[in-house]
Amino acid sequence: MQIVILTGAGISAESGLDTFRDAGGLWARYDLADLATPEGFARDPSLVLDFYNHRRRAARKATPNPAHAALARLQKQKGERVTLVTQNIDDLHERAGSDPVIHMHGSLFGALCGACRTRWPAAPVMRPADTCPACGAESPRPDVVWFGEMPCHMDRIMSALAQCDLFVAVGTSGAVFPAAGFVDLARDSGAKTLELNLEPGDRTGAFDTGREGPASVLVPAWVDKVLSV
Repeated sequence: MQIVILTGAGISAESGLDTFRDAGGLWARYDLADLATPEGFARDPSLVLDFYNHRRRAARKATPNPAHAALARLQKQKGERVTLVTQNIDDLHERAGSDPVIHMHGSLFGALCGACRTRWPAAPVMRPADTCPACGAESPRPDVVWFGEMPCHMDRIMSALAQCDLFVAVGTSGAVFPAAGFVDLARDSGAKTLELNLEPGDRTGAFDTGREGPASVLVPAWVDKVLSV
């Protein structure tokens, strides 16, 4: 059985990471257009870099929870039969032992040159005066996908969805496309679909089955069931 798992902010929230829209009270007063769009970065790179510096510090302090650990255990036992895709830009899946992890929205821990598209590990604190190690251009951006940009690795994700027998969404609201449409693509390919979420998401009705509760409880129980078959 081929399984595709999509994880969202809900799984990291149980490790103490705020969701994107609640990333610290200090940031709640800013419009997301100022913090997570190419236009916002062009207007005020210092503000945007400070926001992601804040998120990077928070992610480094967080630790994986039982849901991350359970998915890593599933991957280790099922190998290539499990494709793990995350909308999260932290590294909690990797620190729990998952490998590989498809980061469709990029990573907090990467830097990207807007001029030559070179990528490299982000400094703990990124500043507008930083330069690209390849071309010398100033003000590299975080290597994350902003609103209006195409997510990463879509070919790999679409291929996995077309071949999967089971699609599972964990801790994602289903509010943002294209990820919100993955359940439809999987179902159209003949896969069963399951939502594990703290509360019903925007696309709950599109799933065959849904279970509500904390990811740290639901995911280990589901993994135990899969591995017992």
